[in-house]
Amino acid sequence: METVKAKNKTFKKLGFTYLETAEIVVTLNTLLANYQVFYNKLRNFHWNVEGPEFFELHEEFENEYNTTKKNIDVVAERIRAFGVKPNFTLQKTMEMAQIKEPSKELTAIEMVREVLRDFETLHNNMLDGINASLDTGDVVTENMLTEFMTHLEKRNWMFTSYLK
Repeated sequence: METVKAKNKTFKKLGFTYLETAEIVVTLNTLLANYQVFYNKLRNFHWNVEGPEFFELHEEFENEYNTTKKNIDVVAERIRAFGVKPNFTLQKTMEMAQIKEPSKELTAIEMVREVLRDFETLHNNMLDGINASLDTGDVVTENMLTEFMTHLEKRNWMFTSYLK
C-alpha cells in the first residue's frame, strides 16, 4: 500500500483495515442514528409548527431536514466504503441514537430550542468522528465531517439568533 508523509504523519491513500476503521465506523453509525432521529423530528416540526413563527420556521425546518437527508446518505455511503453495511432498523436506530424524540407537543420556540440541543449532540458526534479519522489518517472522513460541521455551526448561529 502506498503512503504519503505530511508533517510527520503517514496517511494511507487507500485500503484501511477493519481494525483501523472500527472507531470511525462506530462514530459514523452513531451519527447516522442521530441524523435519522433528527430528520424525523424536523419533519414533525415542519408539519406541526404553529403560531406567528409558522411561515418562517416551516421553511427553515424544511431546509434543515433536506440537508439532513443528504447527509444521511453521505454517511451511509462512507460506512459502505469501509466494507460495513449500515443495516438499521427503526428499533436499532432508536437504541443507538443520542437524540431523542420529544415526549410532548412543543411550541414553535421550544422546537427551535430542541433543534439547538440536537445540533450540540450532532456537533459532539462529528468531533468524535473527526478525532477518530485524524488518528487513523483518514482525511476523507475528516473532510466530510468538517464540511458537515461548517454548515451546522452556521445554522446554529442562525437558530440561536432567532431566539434573541
